[in-house]
Amino acid sequence: AIVYDTLHNVTSLYGTWSTSAGNVVTGSNFAQPSEVSFTYPPTTGVSFSLTTGLKSRSMYSFVSNASDPSCITGYMLWMHGTFTEETNGSLVLTPNGDGYQQVQDACAAVSNFIENTNVTIYIPWWTIGTDTDKGFTLKLQKYDLTYYAPFYQISTTPEMLPTQKLR
Repeated sequence: AIVYDTLHNVTSLYGTWSTSAGNVVTGSNFAQPSEVSFTYPPTTGVSFSLTTGLKSRSMYSFVSNASDPSCITGYMLWMHGTFTEETNGSLVLTPNGDGYQQVQDACAAVSNFIENTNVTIYIPWWTIGTDTDKGFTLKLQKYDLTYYAPFYQISTTPEMLPTQKLR
């Protein structure tokens, strides 16, 4: 069970969390699944919204190419589905099958395309603390035991599209 105390998790996991400047936020201001399109935020980042058993994930990122620095690849991603807390405290985020991503790579043969993406995410460890400037901070460990950038709670209300399959 999730323990909410000053040593582990000082607030609820439920709500909307975003990395960086908080410009990437799940919901209709980011992804439009019926049109299979995105609205680009001013900066990159990742966002999760969580509520009882349901989750949404949005991401906007760039990946550099060390061999050719002018060949940067951009990604926009949206997925939603369910999440469960396992008995060991880990989280499993399972997509419902209608996620998609846009890939832009000026150096690729096909430089801009949209494809389906539905990846289960395993988070072996997580905790919520407090940042003196930004408030509640969610730390998520990746499957390879590295960490995502810190997430900051931007709303106690989940910013989600309808939870049924949307495309």
